[in-house]
Amino acid sequence: MAVTGAHARIAVLLDRVRVEEKLLLQAFDARRIPVDVHDDREIVLDLDAHRRGEAANAHGRDAWARYAVVLDRCITHTRAVAALRILNDWGICTINHVDVVATCGDKLATSSALVRAGVPTPRVMVAFTPEAALQAIETMGYPVVLKPAVGSWGRLLSKVNDRDAAEAILEHKQVLGSYPHHIFYIQEYIPKPARDIRAFVVGDETICAIYRYAEHWVTNTARGGRAVNCPVTPELHALALAAARAVGGGVVAVDLLETQDGRLLVNEVNHTTEFRNSIDTTGVDIPGRIVDYVWRVAAERAE
Repeated sequence: MAVTGAHARIAVLLDRVRVEEKLLLQAFDARRIPVDVHDDREIVLDLDAHRRGEAANAHGRDAWARYAVVLDRCITHTRAVAALRILNDWGICTINHVDVVATCGDKLATSSALVRAGVPTPRVMVAFTPEAALQAIETMGYPVVLKPAVGSWGRLLSKVNDRDAAEAILEHKQVLGSYPHHIFYIQEYIPKPARDIRAFVVGDETICAIYRYAEHWVTNTARGGRAVNCPVTPELHALALAAARAVGGGVVAVDLLETQDGRLLVNEVNHTTEFRNSIDTTGVDIPGRIVDYVWRVAAERAE
């Protein structure tokens, strides 16, 4: 759906105002770009109001058609996917597109997209019963990493060092876990330095990157990892951009692992990423760069 003239507005869709959302809204304000903020806990979307001729329906497509871009900053993955799917079906441009959000929110879908695009990643095997998962683990060789297909902030990851641990964790997942835990995502464990890399991709640019240092093998800053600036080399940029494009592009953060022989492997790709600890660390105005990208997309659609 084309947006023109006075209709070239921007909306932000969110469900909680974290530090990152405050910084983004401040960046819009600093550029004197008006935005409308919509809380997904309050919106109602009437799927076919426009077909009933209800142009004034505040819940229908026409109410959202005034936006050149809707920037998604929802934390709750299922609500974000549902809302973005409707908006995209209505022809509303969203950053990110629902396909990007759905892919990045599912580690199996992300791994499949990366492999399909030829992006180097750790080996992944998938099984659907504890017995098959145990066979896959022993085929891959200890240690391995068991991950929930859907999750964030480094939660519920397990480094499995031997058969006894594997049997116990697989039983717990089968008995206590919800349905997504019954899809066993088994990843090769990569011996790495006491760090990994997070690269921030906005459009076609890798705007900055950080090392995340930790004594624990899980290095997420949400789990106590320490952020240090990481230079964006041509190799890092090329790989981060390839990973971003593999999932559909937009605004994403790419997590990479360094192997002992010096190779880079893409571990995960994240949408609506947190960046509060990376602004001063890198010296890059990350929210400003995101807002500038959103504005460029909006301006292009308004032409």
